[in-house]
Amino acid sequence: MGASLYSVWLCASRQWIVVRMSEKHRLAIIIGSVREGRFGPVVAAWTAEQAREHGGFDVDIVDLADVEIPLVLPPVSPKYAGESYPRPQGMASLTSRLAEADAFIVVTPEYNHSYPAALKAAIDWHFTQWTAKPVAFVSYGGAAGGRHAVLHLENVLTELHAVTIRDGLAFANYYTAWKEGRPLDPAASGYAKTLLDQLAWWAGALSAARAAVPYPA
Repeated sequence: MGASLYSVWLCASRQWIVVRMSEKHRLAIIIGSVREGRFGPVVAAWTAEQAREHGGFDVDIVDLADVEIPLVLPPVSPKYAGESYPRPQGMASLTSRLAEADAFIVVTPEYNHSYPAALKAAIDWHFTQWTAKPVAFVSYGGAAGGRHAVLHLENVLTELHAVTIRDGLAFANYYTAWKEGRPLDPAASGYAKTLLDQLAWWAGALSAARAAVPYPA
């Protein structure tokens, strides 16, 4: 299984852009929970395995539990401060990895019908790092499988000019639906491939567009 070998021509600002779908894209898989005993690293590891087997990505797993993420924000928005935005030194690696990524997969549980506070804080500390990049979601939880968290995250990331991918993965009742680090549903890998195919398409198209024409944020 590998990346598709074809090119797509896009027209942006009266320029034709060649998108080579055979190229690998830098994918950041973000573990959104920092709670003790969290299941997120298990889901992220399996998702990373699927992404590597897909062949269209260089995979980087970003664990927010390893990052300094204060809840108190500077007075100026990162949208306007740009590179001068005063982030803590312990966030430097996260900022760099987000900036270098061509695409994201957010792995999130559902806390009280929404997303974890640490994930929201990590998002809010950044702006241009998300802009004009695709974001897919892999969620887990109880009966809803984390879908409420994803619905809220779609709104948040759209506000930051990211492109959210419709086809995600939601693992309901994960505590009984997984065994030895893998989902029991045999269709899960097929759903993951659909997600990754769409993410790779958008990563290629948006990377080429950003390189050719500045995004009008």
